[in-house]
Amino acid sequence: MSHDNDRGPDGASEGTEPAASSVGRDDVRDLSGDPVVGQPGTVEEDPQGTEILEFWEAARVRAGEGKVGVVTGFGISATVPPPAWSFGDNPELADGLLAAVLAGEKTATSSSHWEYGDDVPLPQVGELSIILDGDGHPRALIRTTSIDIVPFDEVTAEFAAAEGEDDRTLESWRAGHRDYFTRVLVGHEFREDMPVVCERFELRFPRAR
Repeated sequence: MSHDNDRGPDGASEGTEPAASSVGRDDVRDLSGDPVVGQPGTVEEDPQGTEILEFWEAARVRAGEGKVGVVTGFGISATVPPPAWSFGDNPELADGLLAAVLAGEKTATSSSHWEYGDDVPLPQVGELSIILDGDGHPRALIRTTSIDIVPFDEVTAEFAAAEGEDDRTLESWRAGHRDYFTRVLVGHEFREDMPVVCERFELRFPRAR
């Protein structure tokens, strides 16, 4: 696989196409400026927005998320889908990384801490996300289970393996992410000590094959 960032802050913006990634490598969450559907509190009135809402209605019940509104009293907010975004920066990469998630091989993603700010908050533990395929169709529901911010050169071999790409070694992780960050960072230059957001997640729906 090529190397692109998994998770991206604009996974919380609105739009009609899967966003491109901007940090890390293949398995990085989308951090580009491209729009992504699924901003909490909004429901798109378009075919993709409708498809995402229908996916959320099915996924939240199957994953046990349908109980949230009853327990907390959120009411109608329980029916609003979480942010929807895709892995990588192109459709082929999005499909490949999604397949790794669905197979249970990919349980982590990374991004540059520099990509976040007032307009793009850091992911939070417990946060739900809908993962899109390369054509923008909702395919998976994940929940963030941990967030750690560490220097690039202190990312562990265990975390690199959890990203589930290439040969799953720390060496290949560093090579791929170094190339990617050097290529895509805006307003910053890659440094070995640059802060990296290391995010772990669990697949909530569908269950891993």
